[in-house]
Amino acid sequence: MRKEDCFYLGRIVTKYSFKGEVVIKLDTDEPELYTEMESVYVDLGNNLVPFFIEKSSLHKGNQLRVQFEDVYSEEAADAILKSGIYLPTTMLPKLSGDKFYYHEVIGFTVVDVNFGEVGQIVHINDKAAQPLFEIDREGKEIFIPMVDDFIKKVDRKKNTIEVDTPEGLIELYL
Repeated sequence: MRKEDCFYLGRIVTKYSFKGEVVIKLDTDEPELYTEMESVYVDLGNNLVPFFIEKSSLHKGNQLRVQFEDVYSEEAADAILKSGIYLPTTMLPKLSGDKFYYHEVIGFTVVDVNFGEVGQIVHINDKAAQPLFEIDREGKEIFIPMVDDFIKKVDRKKNTIEVDTPEGLIELYL
C-alpha cells in the first residue's frame, strides 16, 4: 500500500501491557468509528506494513487500546512504538455539502465571488495555526486561510470551491 492512497489515522503512543497491547492516539473527532477495524497499516521505516487487529477498545477519549496479531511481548510492542497508523482513503466516511477532506480538494479550482477564478489548489498547508489553501495561479503562489466564513460552496461535480475573501487578500500575492 502506498502512503498516497492512505490517510493518517493516528500514532502508537505507548505500550499498555506486558502482553504487547499498545495505545493509539487517534487523529479524529469520532474515535468510535474506528473500534471495529480488522487491520491497519503501520508506518515502519517509511513502508506501510499491514497489521491485523485481534481486539481493540476505546481508551480515554480519542485513544484506542489495541492487541495486534503477532505482537505478544513488550519487545514486539517496542518495535512499533511511535509509528504512524494509516488506513486506505476508501475507508473514509463520505462527506457532503461544504465539508471536505484535505486530500479530496487537491486540484480543485478556487473561485472568489469578487475576484473571479483564483487558481488551482496544489496543497493544503496544515502546519500553520490556521490551515491554508495553497493555490497556483500561473506560477504565482496564493495562500487563502481555510476559514468557514470564507468558504461559500464546495462543488464536487465541477471540482470548484467558491470563496469570499477579504478585499485585497488575493491581490496581495499578485
